[in-house]
Amino acid sequence: MTQEPTFQLPPAMSTFAARYDETYYFIYWLSVLLFVGIIGAAAYFVWKYRRRPGVDAEPTGHNAILEASWTIAPIIILAVMFHVGFRGYLDMAIAPGNALEVRVRAWQWGWDFEYPNGAHSNDLKVPVNKPVKLIMSSNDVIHSLFVPAFRIKKDVVPGMYTTVWFEATSTGETDLFCAEYCGKDHSAMMRKVFIVTDDEFQKFLEESSGPPSGMSTEDWGKKIYGEKCKSCHSLDGSKVIGPTFKHVWGEMVTMTNGEIVKVDENYVRESILDPLAKVVAGYPPVMPTFKGTLGDKEIDALIKFIQTVK
Repeated sequence: MTQEPTFQLPPAMSTFAARYDETYYFIYWLSVLLFVGIIGAAAYFVWKYRRRPGVDAEPTGHNAILEASWTIAPIIILAVMFHVGFRGYLDMAIAPGNALEVRVRAWQWGWDFEYPNGAHSNDLKVPVNKPVKLIMSSNDVIHSLFVPAFRIKKDVVPGMYTTVWFEATSTGETDLFCAEYCGKDHSAMMRKVFIVTDDEFQKFLEESSGPPSGMSTEDWGKKIYGEKCKSCHSLDGSKVIGPTFKHVWGEMVTMTNGEIVKVDENYVRESILDPLAKVVAGYPPVMPTFKGTLGDKEIDALIKFIQTVK
């Protein structure tokens, strides 16, 4: 069940949230108590022992009990905080054995979520009341997957896998962010998490293995373009990070090494799976590979769409 947001924290939508919030508020109110106590005591002593005419200052001397108290008390508080925090860390680090595994790939600037049946999505969709383990990697720079309502945040690092897990407690939707500044379009990595019933999730998996019902291959390709390609390739001829798709189909294009290549099915497929094999002259070699992110059907749909961009 979703807990309503507070002044400091967003809605709580995972099994972690209650313990996380308890720990947060314990530290918060302890800090408030210590701040008020220390500043109040300091202000009182400043007033009590202020310089006054006819009164000579005298040393206060040594108080072993007071000095031992202000040394031991913080140690006890820190030990309690460490125990509570480490217990929560272990719970969040070790996923249950029956967790649904979702492969997450991040790149500049987007997310790809791959499900056990090979389906992909641009937003994350998960079933309610079921543990979900995210296995994450980056194609380029460090990103960070952050879902405030789930109380989870984990760096996504190039060259290695990182994992995080959660269990959503109610259906609905919430925001997913990249919390690590990753370049010009960092803000474009904001996505949604949709929490649905198990039946809705199974239906989503079935429909995601091909174009949605009633959608043509070309329209599916256009949808994929909007999710994967839009930030780097324009449709109106304007120059951005990568070449425009306008009038590109069938054209002869010069590569950085001087080779002239025809834009056809083979070239587009190679550019998607191995983008550094042939780089168009005048553009930087920065496109990430979509190998493992886009399947054959999705590449075919994208090719069909590119053919229609006139």
